[in-house]
Amino acid sequence: MRVLAITNLFPTAANPWLGTFVEQQVKGLTEIGLHIDVMSLDRLVEGPGVYFKLRENIRQRLKRDKFDLVHVMYGGVMADLATGILSNIPNVITIHGSDLLGDKMAAPVTRFSAHVGVLATRRAARRSDGVITVSTLLKDALPTYVDRSKVRVIPCGIDINRFKPEDPAACRRQLGWDPDSYHILFATSGAPVKRPELAKQSVQRLCQRGIRAEFHEMRGIPYGQVPTWINASHALILTSQHEGSPTIVKECLACNVPIVSVDVGDVRERTNGIVGCSIVPVNVEDLAAGLEAACKARDHVNGRDRMMDLSLSRIAETISRFYEEIVGARKGQTLIRQGS
Repeated sequence: MRVLAITNLFPTAANPWLGTFVEQQVKGLTEIGLHIDVMSLDRLVEGPGVYFKLRENIRQRLKRDKFDLVHVMYGGVMADLATGILSNIPNVITIHGSDLLGDKMAAPVTRFSAHVGVLATRRAARRSDGVITVSTLLKDALPTYVDRSKVRVIPCGIDINRFKPEDPAACRRQLGWDPDSYHILFATSGAPVKRPELAKQSVQRLCQRGIRAEFHEMRGIPYGQVPTWINASHALILTSQHEGSPTIVKECLACNVPIVSVDVGDVRERTNGIVGCSIVPVNVEDLAAGLEAACKARDHVNGRDRMMDLSLSRIAETISRFYEEIVGARKGQTLIRQGS
């Protein structure tokens, strides 16, 4: 099967951290034998104008090459524009989080832009042949007019071979971190929705409880260094107002690093029953208490076994089956129309 993947989140030389979860999904699909051609929109460089020529670029690409299906790997304006001209070819969109939930904590202009994106995502979901949401929460957030029979909950997979337990002390030495402190990891893109101040205050409160701890904000780190940061940490703190299915949570669990999080996205499902992990109320005191317990449990965490079902290959197989289902349904509709 040959698939055209359209995305506005994909690593570039200038921003190698951008959209690594999309890049990894493409990698997984390729490794199981699918032919994936990526059409990447560099919105950070070109700005909103990158969308002005999107439809014509898609038309030209579909004229030049034959594809079985088009997969739009994010929602928003991009998905709306793309699905609007894809009536003659099977198509799927993936919804990741803010593209459907918006960004209520952003500045007014950004918040308005995000709201426009939400409306665009809803239109794209209604007209597409298939919809993938990375969590049940996002599926439930879809408007009622979106046919649920064409929606699948498929979280992004992780590279199990890259994200695996390593010697924490060696990783700390490599990063120059204090060997006698507890180290709390906070992964952020810089968006206000991540609530960095709440995370920082929680670690400060942890220190006030007599725990020697340091706060490490992981932002813009090259993807190859992320496993080192994770393995050097005693716990991950997640304080976001909303999430879809945060990849960093799965990557940490694959490295046996515990999670302390507010109840957001699918984190409760991912961490349920894993020693050292906790879902806590949105306040500094409870987050600090959770971090203290997580740090002390660091050597007894076994999240990796749970993450094996979310490997790149297993997720890719699930997506591939959905592709086949959609393509087959389109062929069936064609036969019905020809025979009617």
